[in-house]
Amino acid sequence: MTTTLARPLSGSSARRAQGGRGPRTLRWIAQHAGLVAVGVLCLAPIVFVVLTSLMSSDQALTASIVPTHWEWSNYARVFTTVPLAQWFGNSAMYAVLATLFMLLSSVPAAYALAQIRFRGANLIFTLLIIAMLLPPQVTAVPVYVLWSSLHLTGTLWPLILPNLLGDAFSIFLLRQFFLTIPREYGDAARMDGAGEWRVLWSVIIPMARPGIASAAIFLFFNSWNDYYGPLLYASENPSAWPVAYGLATFRGVHGTDWSMTMALTVVIMLPVVIIFFFAQKAFVEGIALTGVKG
Repeated sequence: MTTTLARPLSGSSARRAQGGRGPRTLRWIAQHAGLVAVGVLCLAPIVFVVLTSLMSSDQALTASIVPTHWEWSNYARVFTTVPLAQWFGNSAMYAVLATLFMLLSSVPAAYALAQIRFRGANLIFTLLIIAMLLPPQVTAVPVYVLWSSLHLTGTLWPLILPNLLGDAFSIFLLRQFFLTIPREYGDAARMDGAGEWRVLWSVIIPMARPGIASAAIFLFFNSWNDYYGPLLYASENPSAWPVAYGLATFRGVHGTDWSMTMALTVVIMLPVVIIFFFAQKAFVEGIALTGVKG
């Protein structure tokens, strides 16, 4: 029985092996250093807001970065200083209803533009792009007069009800995603006797869930963070204020107490972060697949 002993590497071989590991390590550092730097730049403002929310009012916005005394009571004071539950309820109603109304109107419109062949589809899509490019300030005055004549100013309904007529950006985003679904699937369902609503509900929507989730998340976050709309329609009625406008008024009244302002900012930001954390997979997948086919 013989045994074979592995010969140790010669000096030149060992140096070559170590030299191979060196460039690989340097390449890994070079490839990830940019991502680490971008991650630090994105997280730095959030860390600053959280740390400032835990400072005393005298220490906030000073040269000190870390709180000398951790003021956890700032968060308790926020709930007793402002009607935060009412603001959250208004924002939830605004964001949820606007998102549901958008899905009810925009999904069928996007399906028609992407999957149904009819004359004038390109013209309608061009008008949709023009509607996206039109600044909201251009139509602010006549639209406000319209809602005022309906006695709906002072509420959030002028911001919610228009979504029943579709949202231009959502229709555009959903159409681009629906174009990635081969039309043969819908044609096969039609040959089996399915109507357009059945094709949409049973064939297209199950295959387009990531795109629909992306459009819903976009509109939900836009509604939750909306400041201009509530300023225009609901500023005269404090009971209709959402969190974004409530935060702006709080900052105006308590402008010198930055620790309280930052604590309120963290509380308002937390639901959005939690929702995105659970929905990020569908959101990223929908964005990655949208626009593959124009």
